[in-house]
Amino acid sequence: MNERNASQRPNMTYQLMDATKTTFTDSHFQAVLDKGTLDAILTDTEAGTLETATKLLTEIGRVLQCGGRYICVSLAQAHVLEKLVTQFSQGGWMVRIHQVSESSSKQSGSQFPLPVFVFVMTKVKEMPGFPLVLEMMPDDEGGKSVRCGSTNELMDMVKERQRYALIRNRLNQNQGSPEVSLDLCDGVSGRTRYTFHVVDSPTIRPSHSNHFAIFIIPQGRETEWLFGSETGRRQLAGSVGFRRLLVVALHRDQQYDSMEAIQSELSAKVLELAPPGLPDNQQVPFLSAGGDIGVRTVQYRGRSEMSGEYVVEDVRGDGTSYFRRLIFLSNQNVVQSEARLLPSNTQSGQKKKRKDKKKQQKANDNLDPKTTHVMDKSYLCCEHHKAMISGLSLLHNPGVASEQHISVLVVGLGGGSLSLFIHDYFLGAQVEAVEIDSAVLDVACRWFGFSLDDRLKVHLADGLVHINDLAGKG
Repeated sequence: MNERNASQRPNMTYQLMDATKTTFTDSHFQAVLDKGTLDAILTDTEAGTLETATKLLTEIGRVLQCGGRYICVSLAQAHVLEKLVTQFSQGGWMVRIHQVSESSSKQSGSQFPLPVFVFVMTKVKEMPGFPLVLEMMPDDEGGKSVRCGSTNELMDMVKERQRYALIRNRLNQNQGSPEVSLDLCDGVSGRTRYTFHVVDSPTIRPSHSNHFAIFIIPQGRETEWLFGSETGRRQLAGSVGFRRLLVVALHRDQQYDSMEAIQSELSAKVLELAPPGLPDNQQVPFLSAGGDIGVRTVQYRGRSEMSGEYVVEDVRGDGTSYFRRLIFLSNQNVVQSEARLLPSNTQSGQKKKRKDKKKQQKANDNLDPKTTHVMDKSYLCCEHHKAMISGLSLLHNPGVASEQHISVLVVGLGGGSLSLFIHDYFLGAQVEAVEIDSAVLDVACRWFGFSLDDRLKVHLADGLVHINDLAGKG
């Protein structure tokens, strides 16, 4: 190597030496470059192997000047990652990790599925109180680095990128495999900003323009069957006619300005999940239901000792109707309770004429989320509620069912819509609801228009225990 480079690179020398015990003086170099040497040495976690790796990294620290950098190119296998981060987070170093861009891999002709990382360790003078600096650089150029609070957090970020690379490789190798879902988090807060569902439809014949599309689920509609279930999303993918559909859910607590802003934010990231064979410069369409990103307004946040955190939010449903929902954050894809909202001047009564109902619907269609509104107590959100009410109306004498004196126990209050409906439309009914969670009763009264009177009572108890107590009393 010395002979080969003597004429063209006279200042470059090659020396035969053991990297764990070199003959260089202390602080001899401003930079040390390592392209895969640590990976080659640290093949396992045996004691002797780890000792050799420690000697290598210690020697690198000895020959570097203060302010100098150790630059290590590595696949960052778990034990190599742990060794690097642990050794250089003991003090006297700043740690920064970069991921080699995919464009670099493509230019080199590499099809290796695992990402390559560059660890940049900067040697600093140890001083009392000097903060631990652990940084992960963003995927995109010009983005801000992410400062990590612990070595585990930094290592987790590397492992996330490795898992993401393997997912992408799997999608490229096995089109038509089961749906893959992943979360895209905000780079600053770390909170989930988007959820991606990658759905392939291999039975659709390929054409120039049907390779790939993005479908944005409007805010508040992610719980609907078509968007919230794997079977529904597969049906959606088949109906829009693209071989791969990326279904994107938007999250509460995140600000979204417009469909155009979302498209601009996601355009680079979604192309990473495009199917192989996507033509260069292919325009990828962004689709949605209703043409916009929907409306979601969180009205209240609370915490139940029994069920955890919950939110009360107003959303626009299919069309232009607005709904108020109670959702427990431990199961965000399930709407616990729902009520339809009406402008305050179109409150539905029990004896509305057909003509008034049409006016009511028209007003509801034009409902503005900022308008003062009330609950539509005539609305039943669940199909099984409608079946229950239909059966109740057939008791004994169908002709006068609404005036009959009947006693009804509702197990589970929720927002109270079922209990209120029976109370308002069966005028002879005595309604008792039993609810195990006091926080749910508070939400029903404060946010869903629920109120008690001499025909409507609530017991705070376990439903099964309450039923057994009633049975015990005859």
